[in-house]
This record gives sequence, C-alpha cells and structure tokens, in this order.
Amino acid sequence: MSRGPEADASPVHGSLPGALTEDLRAELIAFRRDLHMHPELGNQEFRTTAALRARLEKAGLAPRVLDTGTGLICDIGRDPGTTPAAGRPMLALRADIDALPIPDTKTVDYRSTVPDRAHACGHDVHTTVVLGAGLVLADLAAQGLLPGPVRLLFQPAEEVLPGGATDAIDCGVLEGVGRILAVHCDPKVEVGRIGLRTGAITSACDRLEVALEGPGGHTARPHLTTDLVTAAARVAVDVPSLIARRVDARAGLAVTWGRLETGHACNVIPQRAELSGTVRCLDLEAWRQAPDLVYAAIDEIATLHRAKSQITYVRGVPPVVNEPMTTSLLQNAMAARRGPESVEDTEQSLGGEDFSWYLEKVPGAMARLGVKPVGDPTGRDLHQGDFDVDEEAIRVGVELFTAAALLDRNAL
Repeated sequence: MSRGPEADASPVHGSLPGALTEDLRAELIAFRRDLHMHPELGNQEFRTTAALRARLEKAGLAPRVLDTGTGLICDIGRDPGTTPAAGRPMLALRADIDALPIPDTKTVDYRSTVPDRAHACGHDVHTTVVLGAGLVLADLAAQGLLPGPVRLLFQPAEEVLPGGATDAIDCGVLEGVGRILAVHCDPKVEVGRIGLRTGAITSACDRLEVALEGPGGHTARPHLTTDLVTAAARVAVDVPSLIARRVDARAGLAVTWGRLETGHACNVIPQRAELSGTVRCLDLEAWRQAPDLVYAAIDEIATLHRAKSQITYVRGVPPVVNEPMTTSLLQNAMAARRGPESVEDTEQSLGGEDFSWYLEKVPGAMARLGVKPVGDPTGRDLHQGDFDVDEEAIRVGVELFTAAALLDRNAL
C-alpha cells in the first residue's frame, strides 16, 4: 500500500545526512513487495537470506550467514582486520525475517504466492528498513561521515518460541555490540510517527499445552466415567480465574486459550481432552513465577474432576524492556528527522517479542513504527490475513535508524 505522490516529500529536519533518495526508496519498496510475495516460515528463510546477501554484497559489503543456515549479520564501518570485541562498540540494527503460517487474503499485486503463508506481522517491512539503513550507512561510511561501526542483524524465526534470537545470540551476533535497536510495525500509529516507551513495551509470552485423560463411557452413565468434557471446560474457565487471584493484578498475568478439543460423538464421554493457549505477563518477576502457578492451578482443577493432567509449558520470551538512554536516542533521532511531534507515548502491549533476549545481554530499545495511512479510519491488525502497511513507513524507519547511528554517543 503506497501513499501516492504526496509521500515523495520527506520532511527531514536539521542538517543530518542520511535521508533516503527517491531511487533507493523505490528500490526498497520493490524489495519489500518481493519479500511479501515469497514469505518463509521460521528457520526456512533461505530465499530471504539469499536476497539480502546478494543486495549487501552488491553494495560492496561482506555479510555473513548465521551458522543456523538462515539469517545473517553485516558490519559497516568497522576497521578492517580488527575483531568485533577489539574495536569500538557497535550499534546493532535488528530485523526479523520470518513470516506466519496464515493465508494472505489481500487483493494486491504483491499478494503472497505461497499458500497459507503471509508476512502478516510486518517482518518484511522490518527487514527492508534495516537493509535500507545499511545501504545508506555504507554510503556515509565511504564518505567518512559515519561516527562509529554498525552491525545489521537479520534474525530468523522470531515467531517460533522461544524465538530465533536465542539461536542468533549463540551464533555470536552480539559480540562487540554496545547497543541494539529495533522497530515493530504498529497499525494503530499513523505513518510518519513512532511510539516510544521507557521500560517494558511488550509482555512476556509462553505457550501452554494441556492434556486431560480418564476413563470415558456412555453419556447415560457419567458417574462411572471421568467426565472429561466438563473437566476441560472447568480448566478453560477456572484456571484463568484462579491465576488472576494468585498474583498481583498489576502484573497482568493472563492465561488465554486458543484451542479446546475433545470428543467425537454426542453420546460418548471421551477419554482425552486437549487445550492449548498462551500465558502472557506484563511483569518480569511475575513471569518467572508463572509456570509454578499455572501447574498448580491446572492440577487442582483436574484432580477435582478426577482427571489426570499432562502439562507442557514452553517458555517463550520475557518482556522487551527499553533502556532509558537508548529510548532517548530513538526519540532524538526521530525528532531530528521529523520534529518532536512525530514521537508519541505508547502503552505496554500484551504481545511478545524475542527482541527481549538481546536486551538481557546489552542495552537497547524498540520503537513502534507507524504504518497506518494518515486519515484511514480502518485498521488492519497484526496477524490477520489482510494486514498491510503504508509503505512510506519504510522511509521513516530508514531515516530513524540512520539518524540514530549518527547521534549514538557510544560511537563518538
């Protein structure tokens, strides 16, 4: 989705270099649309990785594919012959490159060509923004205008719990990094603006699978069975309520079910029931307590109904906690490009993001990148088949990151 001719004027403030040229803007939109047409799931992003590598090499850079086989890093402005740890701390710009296993329902020329696969979370935009920033920064480095080294990080498998960030960290992507930045598309924020928050900006997210078992039988004689349909229903209703009363309400610990499956006939009590859902939490300490609380609540309800429970609790991601100085860097960078009014306060989301794992290691921050067309009363929410963006957001993201690289005090 493009805004049209009026989008060509970029209201860049001040004298910072690194504004996006119209030729590169057009190229990046085409690159994003190509990614959108060819979405790949986590750890399968071979085509995406190859496309990024080819474009970076064309610019004279030396990207390195991660040991996991997909994703890559590319350093700009680092002194040749020095190891990352020996040089000045690098500013890392992170993008996630994977798509979602849902169909693309839009009617556009760049609609997904892969059945039941779609870039419905904006990762194609994140990827294009970091690529574009890298190309601009490489040009600035060649002119001697880049004050410090920058690492581009294209990370696979963000949508796969506990997130591809953990594998990327194991591959050494943070070696020599002093600060890390990211953006995430926000369909509630108008294009040309970003949302920022110091402290937690996303929530923890874990996956929960529950199986209940017991002797089934005829619905005429439920007293001779373990009534698993009722037991599953009580787990679905009562566990979230129990959890809400066993932790400080301000922690925002919530169990939400996405699937409940049991039985095949109206007159047969089944022998097995399954539930799956997510556990989300606003508070880091409460997140650490969550597994014990959830296990206890499920076992309590299952025992009451004489059902045996098997619980699979998959740790996901902690909250993304924006470090104050890095948040200020993003705020100052955006203000330098588009004025202070282009930055708005944002609330903490209940969504999860594996960018949080990087922030357990180095300071950093994530901004919400506005992708909503100006004046559009409708919204195309994330993780929906019709999700799309105003592509002017690509320019905004590129210029945000290039300004941050120029203003980063760590580099001076």
